[in-house]
Amino acid sequence: MKMHSNTILITGGTSGIGKGLAEAFHQKGNQVVITGRREDRLRAIAAANPGIGYFPMDIADPQSVHGTARKIIGEFPSLNCVFNNAGIQNRHDFASGQPLDDAAMLAEVQTNLLGLIRVTVEFLPQLKQQPDAVLLNVSSGLAFIPMAVFPVYCATKSAVHSFTLTLRQQLRSSRIKIIELIPPYVATELGGPSKPAPGALRQMPLETFIAETMKELEGDADEIAIGGAKNLYAAVSPENVNKILASRNI
Repeated sequence: MKMHSNTILITGGTSGIGKGLAEAFHQKGNQVVITGRREDRLRAIAAANPGIGYFPMDIADPQSVHGTARKIIGEFPSLNCVFNNAGIQNRHDFASGQPLDDAAMLAEVQTNLLGLIRVTVEFLPQLKQQPDAVLLNVSSGLAFIPMAVFPVYCATKSAVHSFTLTLRQQLRSSRIKIIELIPPYVATELGGPSKPAPGALRQMPLETFIAETMKELEGDADEIAIGGAKNLYAAVSPENVNKILASRNI
């Protein structure tokens, strides 16, 4: 993708990957707009990076998405890139016999999948009118090889991968570049108290992840796996799956 002179919207821009990408693209001379639910953090990031715009938005709320999208397009009519980055992660143990935490489960589905779809649909008409348009969806290496302690998160990220594939096909005649960014386990706030204990898994430093992602985005790939996610992504490639099936005579 073009790395400068864009107008880029990044959801979930208050921390982690969203904040890192926002600052990296801002430094390259792009107009960056971030959204999130925590207005105090949005305001602090904008103050530390003069020129970054921000709008409070809850992608789990259809009315918030619709109303905020109209405001963003009105204020930034040259918007040509949308990065669907917002996500939450909760631990669930369905074998424990404990009551289902329906609110936590619903929050993951609403934010990670339905919110991503809502944002996509709201901004597609805008992107179709722009040159060098990009829609980037952040999935996860766990979309391909899941981790049992995060079953709902993994399921939503698998759905994001599938949605991105089908959207790319539906928009094949448009000028919009559809990219799937596939992170590994990055050292961020994602998961909060439910994260694996420090040292239980190898984390990729956020700064390293952002640097590698920016380098990869300079190319023309539709699917970009970073760090350890490359192995997870490659493990389920059609070529490797066929090899596994052949070796097992399935």
